[in-house]
Amino acid sequence: MTETTAAQTKAGTAPTRTRKPRGEYAKSAETRTAILDAALEVFSQSGYRAGSLREVAERVGMSEAGLLHHFRSKSALLMALLEHRDELSRARVDFDLPDGVEALRALAELARFNAAQPGIVELYTTLSAEATAPSHPAHDYFVNRYNEVRTSVTGSFERAAAAGRLVDGVDPRRAAVAMIALMDGLQVQWLLAPDSTDMAEALHETLRALIRGYDLVSIENALDAQAAEAAAIEAGSESASERSEEQA
Repeated sequence: MTETTAAQTKAGTAPTRTRKPRGEYAKSAETRTAILDAALEVFSQSGYRAGSLREVAERVGMSEAGLLHHFRSKSALLMALLEHRDELSRARVDFDLPDGVEALRALAELARFNAAQPGIVELYTTLSAEATAPSHPAHDYFVNRYNEVRTSVTGSFERAAAAGRLVDGVDPRRAAVAMIALMDGLQVQWLLAPDSTDMAEALHETLRALIRGYDLVSIENALDAQAAEAAAIEAGSESASERSEEQA
């Protein structure tokens, strides 16, 4: 970003511009992060409708007008939070992987990451329920997001079926819908009683029932480790034998 200087410029020439010092950008980014963290707490605890910008601003130690300098409205702040959550998810699940089973395995592991981010899980769960109302500012976001996720998860199940990995009789789209419903339902149970369930393991267990050889990777890794250990032992024995021959 640049700013036009207040000095008068000659007629017919473009106004001079000065760049903001790099430190100002860093400070602005830190402030935005602090605001998002505070909004996460407020919206998670009170819900989006009950949570106020004033309360968010107070937690950051600024005025509501100062907060609006960074986020022009309450709905803009909400969308920034949701986009941040999506970025974290996309960094851990690649639905474009040719191996659909690997993509589904990563999806199940996403629940383990989410368990370390309880505030985000609570916010998402609260907002998804509130946003069923068409008047909610995040309504369209959740409608579109569920459509996209259903499409992506269905594609992963379809690639698993094409590879002969999907159990007979399992429909990829219905499996995708059930998988998403299971993830969301587990989050509610986990928020109410964290010790009641291991979300990631519950998802892995469901996928084991849907996909042939779901744990094949872990078995192959164990066999590879055993082979490597045997090779190392054999190499060590050969070295010891060679040393003995040399000494003789």
